[in-house]
Amino acid sequence: MTQQEVDLFEKLQAQLEGLYIEISALSKKSQNDALNKFKLKFVNQILTEANILLEEEYMPFADFSTFDENDMPTNSDVAMMLTQYLNCFEKLRVDNIVKAMKFPQYWYWVIDKEISDSRTHAPKNLAK
Repeated sequence: MTQQEVDLFEKLQAQLEGLYIEISALSKKSQNDALNKFKLKFVNQILTEANILLEEEYMPFADFSTFDENDMPTNSDVAMMLTQYLNCFEKLRVDNIVKAMKFPQYWYWVIDKEISDSRTHAPKNLAK
């Protein structure tokens, strides 16, 4: 990854996490209600950017890119897909970070195939 991709990754991951928190709360209240067009516009905008970063290798599903505004998805549909995107983002991150060999053993991004000074947190649930 490049520094620009890492910066975009961190921005999109934060946005995906924010959307997930918001939509999953809606889903718990009324999972079968359709998401409104205003929210769906921003969900699709973030998914479009995420798709570019994930490329084919890390995409959650080959036949999904964004939600169809003519067939409004339910809150639970959107929450499910956001979960898939967050998991794929974590896999991309895990594949592009390393743990320092010297103390303190922080985690760093690998940028342009070299360990950078950009710190990140340890992998969440994925084995490295």
